[in-house]
Amino acid sequence: MSAAVPQAVSAAVPQAVAADRSATALAWYDATAETIAAAGASTQITNSRTWAISWLAAARATRRVPTGVERGAYQEAALATAVHRALVTLVPSRAEQLDATYRATLDSIPDGPAEERGVAAGERQAALVLKSRKGDGLDPASVNAPYPGKPAAPGVWQPTPPSYAPAAQYGNRLAKPFVLRTQSQFRLGPPPALDSERYAADLAEVRAYGAVDSTVRSAHQTETATFWLGSSLTLYTEPLRVALSRTHQGIAGQAALVALFHVALVDTQIATSDSKYAFERWRPVTAIRTGTIHPDPHWTPLHTTPAHPDYPSGHNTYSGAAQRVLSALTGPRTAPFDLTSPTAPGVTRTYTTWKQLSDENVDARVYSGIHTRSADEAGITLGKNVAGYVLRNTGRLLAPR
Repeated sequence: MSAAVPQAVSAAVPQAVAADRSATALAWYDATAETIAAAGASTQITNSRTWAISWLAAARATRRVPTGVERGAYQEAALATAVHRALVTLVPSRAEQLDATYRATLDSIPDGPAEERGVAAGERQAALVLKSRKGDGLDPASVNAPYPGKPAAPGVWQPTPPSYAPAAQYGNRLAKPFVLRTQSQFRLGPPPALDSERYAADLAEVRAYGAVDSTVRSAHQTETATFWLGSSLTLYTEPLRVALSRTHQGIAGQAALVALFHVALVDTQIATSDSKYAFERWRPVTAIRTGTIHPDPHWTPLHTTPAHPDYPSGHNTYSGAAQRVLSALTGPRTAPFDLTSPTAPGVTRTYTTWKQLSDENVDARVYSGIHTRSADEAGITLGKNVAGYVLRNTGRLLAPR
């Protein structure tokens, strides 16, 4: 797939100048991350949508350079303008900070036709992407549309302790994807039957390793659960930045990497909710407390169970999609990089492959006591399937409108 990403820097451009121009993408990556961290939406998929719209516009605006203008200057102006215009539209409360970053970028670009035409391309592509996503059902109210829950029955999702909150993210499965033909295009097969050996093994593992008072979970396993507890969007912001800083594809390639990553992750989250609410599988805490296999009404997971069904794990669909995009566009391995987590202060972990992040996510949700391993592994599969489809449609997705 990496060969399909456009080369952005002419061989005639000195290497130092090319590096300076590639830094524009990193500056706007950081501006996007800061914007969402400071004033983002309450729902993860809405923030993923903001990333996807902004950087899809940038990828389209930088993909084709008009003849007769300086390539690097045009692409810098196009990327900055596209991301700026999309962000100030979607997160207007951050306009002052974004305007300052935008002025700094334009001040660094020589005045002339390349800058002017790049600005025009960025404005055009941002306007078109914003228009195409209007009313797509990914605003917080639509994402958390009321879920018509079912009466309590074996295997059927029910609100979970301690808050017994109503189901969240039901509306994701009704939203408009970026690339998928339908929300159910990659719907998973059913989870293991309640009377199967696999499900009995799943529950036994969660019961033993995921309990708040587990005597078999190691300190390192507890750390793994805590490290990966938070928002996947937050946890993957740094790995994607690492990949962005190390790519040699130039400005257009950098924009394409971020765009494809977040488009894939929006569609993955839509597909995740489709499968979750198609099967409505109860959470381990419900199964262990009320099921027929040695019920324990006092069993409590290490971490609080999120308010939506077990199958598949959303953390792992996210991880599977991220792994597929990063591996396809930057290679499966990378030089070592360090990662921290807001839910595990003082802990730093080092990685050399994107798959390592997925492997830890699978284990983490079991050790947290909030997912079965079957749900985690199915999540990796679903995320990879959706991301693979997005990558196969790169040309259509990134073509300028």
